[in-house]
Amino acid sequence: MNKSPPKYALVIAGTQSGCGKTTLSLALMAALKARGLEVQPFKIGPDFIDSGLHTQISGRESRNLDGWMLSRNYNLNLFQNLLCTADVAIVEGVMGLYDGYDGIGESGSSAEMAKWLDLPVVLVVDARSMARSAAALVYGFKNFDSNLRFAGVIFNRIAGEGHLTYLKQAMSANLPDIDVLGGIPREEAIAIPERHLGLVTTDEFKLNRVQQDKLVGLVERYLDIDLLLPKVQFVSPLSAGERALSELTSAPAIAVARDAAFCFYYPDNFEMLRQAGAKIHYFSPLAGETLPPKTAGLYLGGGYPELFAGQLSSQSRFFQDIHSAVERGMPVYAECGGLMTLSRFIETGDGKSYAMAGLLPFGTRMLDRRKALGYTEVELCRSCLLGEPGLRIRGHEFHYSEIVQFEEGEGLNYAYKLHKRKQGETRLEGYMHRSVLASYIHLHWGSAPQASSNFVRLCEEYKGRS
Repeated sequence: MNKSPPKYALVIAGTQSGCGKTTLSLALMAALKARGLEVQPFKIGPDFIDSGLHTQISGRESRNLDGWMLSRNYNLNLFQNLLCTADVAIVEGVMGLYDGYDGIGESGSSAEMAKWLDLPVVLVVDARSMARSAAALVYGFKNFDSNLRFAGVIFNRIAGEGHLTYLKQAMSANLPDIDVLGGIPREEAIAIPERHLGLVTTDEFKLNRVQQDKLVGLVERYLDIDLLLPKVQFVSPLSAGERALSELTSAPAIAVARDAAFCFYYPDNFEMLRQAGAKIHYFSPLAGETLPPKTAGLYLGGGYPELFAGQLSSQSRFFQDIHSAVERGMPVYAECGGLMTLSRFIETGDGKSYAMAGLLPFGTRMLDRRKALGYTEVELCRSCLLGEPGLRIRGHEFHYSEIVQFEEGEGLNYAYKLHKRKQGETRLEGYMHRSVLASYIHLHWGSAPQASSNFVRLCEEYKGRS
């Protein structure tokens, strides 16, 4: 009887944001793929950009895991379903290892997810200007939660071999049970451009072959992969769950704007739309494309419309088609950048104003500082595209723009009561206009599957009327 080849899985976590865990995650994915392994990437937390880089490197769609937005079973099922068809799972953490929803518990943290999935942690430490103190730092991380397993530590931005020798001595003397998997010199860093919402997206920045080869070289030269792999062999039972499909009489076509301006989507949301019976058709407004024929619903995600405001403003046919569709009652769902595109105008950081679709009675303006960041939970306070009053859906908001210049005499119907982190703090959100629902919130429908089902049902009803 042939024995199945082993599978491997690990969490790459950091001591804090900016320690280099994204670069090391990408490098490890590239190196293992170069060794002939099928690599399935994951990202902990509400992140769209790192996930896109994972997908580019691995050739497999990266998926988000989240202990606050999504249930333990949802995360487990997603992880196991995807690992079943791969050789290794690399889970990039969020912020520092123990950082999550708040300062009290572990909800939403990399540590929580590592325990839920029963995965060992590789800790990335920025070792600049540290020697023996680095061991004290790792000692604190190891002993903060005795239920975590550590596969080893990687020191990043070291000054050279002499520095790494000091670090290894400190670890050997104080933490002999945690292996040093290697050290990356500071001059070997791979630079990925950044902007106000984080790294640039994969629609704009492609890691070319030379850069990908450099990532592989980083790992093969400076890390001990042969020491790592036996420590991260996945031994838990694996089972792929059944995925129920809707029995709609005819699948409605939902158009999804997807290009450099509209690129912030959870793949799970698309999957849930398909499971509810919809067909997904992608199109690019920036390329001059408009709603595909027989479209029964529109999904405008977030992204960077402010960077392409001039180009978007010239897409009159795209805007006209949306107006006509809304007049006919077609369901339109928009998040963040999608909301900005449906507003009257976008005022960019340099003070220029560009006309947008004008379906919402306000404009949006870019700010120098971040307007909002954090987990949110919305409670539907009226019937809308996503369901009935009382339904709660979790997500997050992250934007540098704000709503300005409401038109005189134009009222708004609010669909959401937004619950923020602070006890009892709420505000109204989710702007409804005719068949449009638009909001700054990026919702993950895995927290409330009824949302995608309700959207698809309304699209099917529209299709039946048109």
